[in-house]
Amino acid sequence: MSEKKTDRRTLKTKKALCDALAQLLTDKPLHKVTVQEIADIADVNRVTFYKHYLDVYDLYEKIENDVLVELGLLILQLQELPASECYEKLLTYIGENRSIFKMVYSPNSTGGIMAKFSKLMEGLFRQMQIEDTEAADEVMIDFLSCYRAHGSLSVIGKWVMSDFALPKEKVIEILSKIDSKTAVII
Repeated sequence: MSEKKTDRRTLKTKKALCDALAQLLTDKPLHKVTVQEIADIADVNRVTFYKHYLDVYDLYEKIENDVLVELGLLILQLQELPASECYEKLLTYIGENRSIFKMVYSPNSTGGIMAKFSKLMEGLFRQMQIEDTEAADEVMIDFLSCYRAHGSLSVIGKWVMSDFALPKEKVIEILSKIDSKTAVII
């Protein structure tokens, strides 16, 4: 049985629809976004939208799932790296997906994707902390990984919501300095 390949036009259309929804969510809540608005921004007609998605919520859910899968795979790769390299790879990914992360950090986002992103980051920092600590205090590791994850995500959020005003390298430097002080508490 042969696999059906998705052609470049379809991929381009889906990306345009995702970017359009992400753009709209920076200005209004999900429940107020219409298929017509998405289609207009993506420069496709409504029929094309419905060829790929059931409704606005289906598109949002697919974006959320895709981003979480990609982040999960990325975070698995980061577990073996020092914090500064983790931040470099993570911020590169975020920079390459600017519109999606502006949506993730938007006050109009549903919050579901951010909560799951936070859990992924907590898991990453927990694993890093366990590897760096010989005599592990489980409670301290839990709280420290939570603190590191949410602190990092807040700094990243500030960068994203400033429309990526600072160079990525400066944000990596800031995160690495803050994190180096935090990681040695145990």
